[in-house]
Amino acid sequence: MNTAMAGSMRISLQNALVDVQDMYMPSEDEPYMSEQQLAYFKEKLIHWRDQLLEESQSTINMMKEESVKEVDLLDQGAFESYMNVKLKTSTRYYKLIHKIDAALERIKSGEYGYCEETGEAIGLKRLEARPIATLSLAAQEWHERREQRIRMRR
Repeated sequence: MNTAMAGSMRISLQNALVDVQDMYMPSEDEPYMSEQQLAYFKEKLIHWRDQLLEESQSTINMMKEESVKEVDLLDQGAFESYMNVKLKTSTRYYKLIHKIDAALERIKSGEYGYCEETGEAIGLKRLEARPIATLSLAAQEWHERREQRIRMRR
């Protein structure tokens, strides 16, 4: 993922979560994945999803408006390059939306917050940083080391 997209996603997540974080912050002092924690993460995910959908819709609307305008070839080339970047960002957003929807389903099923491989708690700090996480830090690191070994063999 390029730096601009990563920065944009980080900003999107931060902007979407300002209201949620003002209300309540999960604590290690309470039972893990209590009703209050689940409600917090659900709200956080919904806010993030709504913001991504809004930004994607804005891109689509802009493309519709700009595609009917007449522009010279130089402007058209610059516009097409710009729109290509926006489309890639929107594609990334839709992938994130899919992951957010999956996380919301895990909340409903009672699986949210637990590693899909080991069943261990993912941890509040990790979920705070990446609310769509499905692996514990140890499992994620294992996968990354494995991927690195596979790439080195090629």
